Amino acid sequence: MSTDTPPAAPSDSLSERYLAVQRSDEFAGLRRALRGFVFPMTIAFFLWYALYVILSAYARDFMGTRLFGSNINVALVFGLLQFVSTFLIAWYYSRYADRKIDPVADKIRDELNGGES
Repeated sequence: MSTDTPPAAPSDSLSERYLAVQRSDEFAGLRRALRGFVFPMTIAFFLWYALYVILSAYARDFMGTRLFGSNINVALVFGLLQFVSTFLIAWYYSRYADRKIDPVADKIRDELNGGES
């Protein structure tokens, strides 16, 4: 039985590299950029959805107001706008990620992998 310490496993150095990346200013900036988009957009969408639900529950006369023809009312338009806003947020996030998040994440990944992609 030997008391010699075995050489460090590759996973040890990899975990150290991951920790170093996690502590880096670049990674903190990446997280800040992500949070800067996700939190405000989530709050905005939640408020928009809550407005729809509250108006549907407490402003039935307003939501029942006919806009076009006999079947198109404010409630239907608001409901359809929920889908539109969801797709707009997804599209906007895709553009935001392409410009602000993906380049930094790619650079961090390349540095972590030692230049390999």
